[in-house]
Amino acid sequence: MYMFRKIYLYLLAGLLSSPAFSQSVVDYVNPIIGTNGMGHTFPGACVPFGLVQLSPDTDTIPHSVNGVYQTDAYKYCAGYQYSDSTIVGFSHTHLSGTGHSDLGDVLIMPTTGDLKLNPGRATHPDEGYRSRYSHDTEHTAAGYYEVTLKDYNIKVQLTATPRVGVHKYTYPSKEGRIILDLNHSIYNYDGKVLWSNLRVENDTLLTGYRITDGWARTNSTYFAISFSQPIKDYGYVDKKKPDYIGFWRRFALERNFPEITGRSIVSYFNFDTSVNKELVIKVALSPVSTEGALKNLRAEAEGKTFEQVADEASKLWNQKLNLFEIEGTEDQKAMFYTSLYHTMINPSVYMDVDRLYRGLDHNIHKAEGFTNYTIFSLWDTYRAEHPFLNLAFPQQSNDMVKSMIYHQQQSVHKMLPVWSLMGNENWCMSGYHAVSVLADAIAKNVFTGQKESALQAMVETSNVDYYDHLDEYKKLGYIPFEESSTAVSSTLEFAYDDWTIYQTALRLGNKEIANQYYQRALNYRNVFDKSCGFACPRYADGSFKKDFDPLQTHGEGFIEGNSWNFSFHVPYDVYGMMDLMGGEKVFLNRLDKLFEMHLPKKYYEKNEDITEEGLIGGYVHGNEPSHHIPYLYAWTSQPWKTQYWTREIIDRMYRNDINGLGGNDDCGQMSAWYMFTVMGFYPVCPGIDQYVLGAPYFSYLKLNLPNGNVLKIKAPGVDDAHRYVQSLTINGKKYEKLYVTHADLMKGGVWEFKMGTSPNKKRGLKAEDKPYSLTSRSK
Repeated sequence: MYMFRKIYLYLLAGLLSSPAFSQSVVDYVNPIIGTNGMGHTFPGACVPFGLVQLSPDTDTIPHSVNGVYQTDAYKYCAGYQYSDSTIVGFSHTHLSGTGHSDLGDVLIMPTTGDLKLNPGRATHPDEGYRSRYSHDTEHTAAGYYEVTLKDYNIKVQLTATPRVGVHKYTYPSKEGRIILDLNHSIYNYDGKVLWSNLRVENDTLLTGYRITDGWARTNSTYFAISFSQPIKDYGYVDKKKPDYIGFWRRFALERNFPEITGRSIVSYFNFDTSVNKELVIKVALSPVSTEGALKNLRAEAEGKTFEQVADEASKLWNQKLNLFEIEGTEDQKAMFYTSLYHTMINPSVYMDVDRLYRGLDHNIHKAEGFTNYTIFSLWDTYRAEHPFLNLAFPQQSNDMVKSMIYHQQQSVHKMLPVWSLMGNENWCMSGYHAVSVLADAIAKNVFTGQKESALQAMVETSNVDYYDHLDEYKKLGYIPFEESSTAVSSTLEFAYDDWTIYQTALRLGNKEIANQYYQRALNYRNVFDKSCGFACPRYADGSFKKDFDPLQTHGEGFIEGNSWNFSFHVPYDVYGMMDLMGGEKVFLNRLDKLFEMHLPKKYYEKNEDITEEGLIGGYVHGNEPSHHIPYLYAWTSQPWKTQYWTREIIDRMYRNDINGLGGNDDCGQMSAWYMFTVMGFYPVCPGIDQYVLGAPYFSYLKLNLPNGNVLKIKAPGVDDAHRYVQSLTINGKKYEKLYVTHADLMKGGVWEFKMGTSPNKKRGLKAEDKPYSLTSRSK
């Protein structure tokens, strides 16, 4: 895959005017990584945290047919599969690395020849407007995508601004055409598009909107589309014609009529490209109105050539990526900067240039003093993605926290987001992990708003009794198994979230709330069966499930995981968890066995999100609940095992390849885990200011901290053989602790690790060198 990047740079050398483009870290970003298998990433054009992700969609597998789920739809969470041989078109919104999906808004496909208004099938591409393509013509970079559509011999180039997708099509013939399919969606099904509207304002401008009912229950996407050449003629079909159209029947609606509306609209626009074969299309999106889309178009793209927009996109990426500098091989640099790139795709800006946005209440609000964001995949991203943003991009993180608080204020439930998507709550997964994001931002002094109001939002969220059996959880101290198929994992997640509320209240001096949530944080104890030392389903009468299998990921009380992994999900009270398992010896043995065991397929074959590629033994790196587990050795007498396993995970799960991610990237979480781990530390327990130390992956890494300080991490000679930390000095002073604080990190300075081929088994054993735990180790 590195070859593609080199070819791209060679071909594009004269396109982008910035001299830095062909010499800077942006060159190492490889958006193809993870576009096959489970990665669920997309290769198209976007800018950091932008609303637009303009990317090819390679098939139209529906989510369901007649109410029956189509298993192949899972592959198309990001719309693109590298193994496909055809492209359906280029849509403007995509989720990065998720295990469920939506979006794919406003699909455009350039064509020539016979008019076809359906996409056709991959097995019979000539039936429709889709086209074959070759990866030999496909070139990707941060903010840029290029391909040649083989069936039409049309060269496609894509780039983006935060709110505008820009297309450049070079046609081979005198008549060029585009298909504008407002019925296309990712995870589509009959009836997903509730309504769409399109107006031909003049011969170079379209406006419109569509409303969909998908993962985002009511998603309103407004757009404005400008053409660099005048429309010659146009028309459309509505594949779900209404029974009654009133007095509109006096017009010939389906050809050259400027008002187009319906439930299943596919339109076409013809252009005379005999003189100028290049057609540039600018598509601005807005969550508010077509007027907002027009404002976005004018502010971000009006008067700019395709090359200017592409150059600006590259510069935006280069500015962000240049926060880091590393020494490594070409493949290692590609993996590093691509991972950094993936941490900045979602969350996404969700407001117009005039600061108006559509709120959770579907009213229009103005973001006063902050930027409004959406796409909060919080079950995944509270663990490392949001802590990484606190470290590298605190301004954006601060705005995201404020966006969550406004979400809570607009919520009829008065809940912080669970999974925020395009001004909607989709309620995906479990827990109320926005409280963790707020707590972490407060603990690290990133959040600049009213902390007491944030605490109030956290408390209100945790007391919506009808949410996921919170009433039983509060009454019994756990969720009964007969009430919920994910009773154990939900109990563990609620208890962690409650601990973050306890920590925040403690920090703000509110003893009453702190005492209450201290007790709730201990609820994790109620699902541990001491007879086996595992977290186990428990019934309302207090009894534990008898025929319990801790290896099984389906039907045993856990969501997307098993007890072997979820029993370690007490990152805030590791010593307490250790005691429940039977003490340190059992705890260590269980950690070792988790990484070394063989997990037969029968234990995870019913889970889409767990595959063999994401496993190391029984440890599931391809799904998030396990991500902190390699660092738990720090609380034991064998902390050096973290250094072994973290490097092993990086080598196996992160590669410069189409299959280079060992699991769904989940809006940057997998990549954020990598970013922390290669630096040599990880936020095991978001909500406090500690990072647990592992070992650096590179011999040299520099981080330009957002406060102007510089952190240099040196590990001369580190490699797969020399993976063990012998000693660490910070600014020349020996450092023995197994954690560092966020405040100390932000001071910058020079960390120097001495590495070796065998572990230093004496380092980090003192009690004062251990990371935080809510309770102390039993004597």
